[in-house]
Amino acid sequence: MSMTGRCYCGAVRYESDGPPAFKGQCHCRECQYISGGAENLFMIVPSAGFRYVAGAPKTFTRSDLESPGTREFCAECGTHLSTRSPRDPSIVILKVGTLDDPAADYGGPQAVIWTKDAQPYHLMPEGVPQFPGFPGR
Repeated sequence: MSMTGRCYCGAVRYESDGPPAFKGQCHCRECQYISGGAENLFMIVPSAGFRYVAGAPKTFTRSDLESPGTREFCAECGTHLSTRSPRDPSIVILKVGTLDDPAADYGGPQAVIWTKDAQPYHLMPEGVPQFPGFPGR
């Protein structure tokens, strides 16, 4: 399975090979900040199959956290493309809205996480497992 995507302005493009390891919907406060207030739809893909094919992202890592993720985004339009976790460099957390064909490549979440932080206006898909925090932690 190969997926492609880009930022809003098209300056940064990527490709990802291999099936996603996980498809999620996150309601944590950090994701709300990053998304502008909504939940965050994401996929975990193998970093070995992920590459930027046009342009290069700018990165941001918070300095006030013990083990922060690094956000990758377009320096021109600001689109958040992915996040890299220091806990697992073998994965890339890909933002669904940047996929060229999100309906085909994402399709919907396997689980909804951090529901304890959800806002009253957030929507939860029916029939999908929900967790108040991160499963297994």
